[in-house]
Amino acid sequence: MRGRLQTEAPTNKDFTDNMEINADKKGIKKKSWKNRITLLLKKNTPHRMKRKSHWPNTDDVLLWGQSLDHLLSNKYGRAAFMVFLKSEFCEENLEFWWKCEEFRILKSHKELEPRAQSIYEEFVQSEAPKEINLDYQTRNAVVQSLAEPTPSIFLAAQRKVYSLMENNSYPRFIQSDFYRDLCATPRGGAKDSRKSKTI
Repeated sequence: MRGRLQTEAPTNKDFTDNMEINADKKGIKKKSWKNRITLLLKKNTPHRMKRKSHWPNTDDVLLWGQSLDHLLSNKYGRAAFMVFLKSEFCEENLEFWWKCEEFRILKSHKELEPRAQSIYEEFVQSEAPKEINLDYQTRNAVVQSLAEPTPSIFLAAQRKVYSLMENNSYPRFIQSDFYRDLCATPRGGAKDSRKSKTI
């Protein structure tokens, strides 16, 4: 699925702009990781909110290590995880999961049909640009439901992708130098370290 090389520019700019990762380098410097996360968040934050900085503190980052749910429920956690997944060439799983989250809250049937088709073509259909790893039955269930999509059309596929991330990518993320660096020095980290010295 991700083994083949992509020669076209990615179509989903939400997560791909400013995120070039050199896989040949063994480690990525702390500053470089933080810059990538910051760029990703600036790109996806409404203009009126860009002025305020809400970088997570040490407690927030440590919470990400408790479960994938904690990580994905935090916008900085998702951004950090996306940077990590890009370094492993498997970001399509998180992109698909997030698109499904957005899809499930759609109310209008007029919105459901084109969005369902778009998600299917980008992630689910065979030879899709960002094809995710799904078994035949799950993929076929999506195909059968495309004519009359409901907000839960991708639920089974989303659960499978979540399980894949939870059992594979997430443990590697938690064990990575990147995550350890984030735990050690998030913004506000100096304040946290002073507290620990006074105790």
